[in-house]
Amino acid sequence: MYLHLGQNEIIPQRRILGIFDLDKCSYEKRTRDYLAAAEKEGVVLDISGDLPRSFVVCDHPYHEQIVYLSPLSPGALRKRAESGNLE
Repeated sequence: MYLHLGQNEIIPQRRILGIFDLDKCSYEKRTRDYLAAAEKEGVVLDISGDLPRSFVVCDHPYHEQIVYLSPLSPGALRKRAESGNLE
């Protein structure tokens, strides 16, 4: 199964380690530090186009992890994953 994260980004669901609400998680210092370190390492891909609503942490064959900034809410991503639709 695959999950459409927004824009033109589709990833295998088996690679997803976590889907997080950016608004709720960004208050925590650990989350801010994690995202800052990931951006410094160059493993953050902003596919939101404007304002990201969630971030998706995935394993990757060439990096330890990849972080996608998605324009979709975690709830919308969950519904897409449960339905199996790529839309």
